[in-house]
Amino acid sequence: MMMGFDQALTTHHFVLFNDGGAIEVSVNDLTDTKNRNAIRSHLPHIAMMFGDGNFEAPMLVHDAKNVPGTKAMTERKAAIRYQYVETAKGGRVDIVTSDPAALAAVHQFLRFQIAEHKTGDPTAVRTR
Repeated sequence: MMMGFDQALTTHHFVLFNDGGAIEVSVNDLTDTKNRNAIRSHLPHIAMMFGDGNFEAPMLVHDAKNVPGTKAMTERKAAIRYQYVETAKGGRVDIVTSDPAALAAVHQFLRFQIAEHKTGDPTAVRTR
């Protein structure tokens, strides 16, 4: 519940794109408006925090001091755009960059998230 929604009743997905990636969170049950609304409240805040170079949330969630990629993402924050998009079952944060160092860091961060959340998402980069 650290994120404001029940992780057992929601699903995370992380996607690596050639221009960045995406973090998507959705409710498992379409009638679960409480968690859907909590996702929709949390993700815009995450997009804003990440845009400011603040990655404290994933560090708290994963009980880690150095989440892979976040140091470079903080250093290259001006080269990365985070945009919240509402979805039918929750929301998504699109991460976009044309900076090679930032892109490598974003991919490192997303691969860590895939492993930590055990999503089974592909770790290969695909075209958006």
